[in-house]
Amino acid sequence: MEDVKKRTNSGGTVTPESGPPARDRAGRRHEGDERPADHQEPGGTGLPGTGRRPAGVAGPASARRDNLVRLAAEIFARKGFQATTVREIAKEAGILSGSLYHHFDSKESIVDEVLSRFLEDLLGRYRAAVAAGGEVRDVLAAMVRIGFESLEPHRAAITVMQNDWNYLRSLPGDRFDYLVAAEDEVERMWVDQIKRGQAEGRLRADVDPRLTYRMIRDTIFGSVRWFRPGDRLDVAALADQYVSLLFDGLATGGGTGGRVLSPSGARTGRTE
Repeated sequence: MEDVKKRTNSGGTVTPESGPPARDRAGRRHEGDERPADHQEPGGTGLPGTGRRPAGVAGPASARRDNLVRLAAEIFARKGFQATTVREIAKEAGILSGSLYHHFDSKESIVDEVLSRFLEDLLGRYRAAVAAGGEVRDVLAAMVRIGFESLEPHRAAITVMQNDWNYLRSLPGDRFDYLVAAEDEVERMWVDQIKRGQAEGRLRADVDPRLTYRMIRDTIFGSVRWFRPGDRLDVAALADQYVSLLFDGLATGGGTGGRVLSPSGARTGRTE
């Protein structure tokens, strides 16, 4: 999606193995890195730096490509992006390292696709939930469920986002700037809904919307570290539990006398 991935092909370096010659830190090919006259960039999408194939393309080549993305995502999640080599991805796929370059021009292009697929799905579903409107509690509950529902299909991408965010953002060029743009959009959607609930008197006015969103975000996506499909609670039950805690709380009214904290941390003296 263009709004998720507006960037130029300034991708990072190729892990030094068999395959195309390395590039310098500006993304320029070194002397001798010439492609055949009829060469097309992997995927042939025409979208700079994405390596994504056109929508609707199917067949053995696209199936092999999807399999490479899936295998690479699992290795990135298990070992970390930096520690993973092109050779390891190729070995897992049962191909030679050089064959991998028929589909992707670098390791960065693979993780690019892993993360952009996740963000395109997440953003699309969040936007639809907000556009559907309704009571603010219903919209926020829908967004909570969307987050938890992403744990299974995008487990590896979420893990990579958490473990390798800073490294990917440190790479030269603006290839991964869309990560920040996507996160900013997600935060705006959440914060806008929380503020709407406060303005309507349906959510507490003494909580900071941005901090509340970040606590919700970290709770949902941090659960990827311990949640496993087939556990006692599936994602739907997990979301139900969290929605109940989010809106109904944990305490029964005793203990602290119902005192709450202001955003600055000082007790307000107000009781719930």
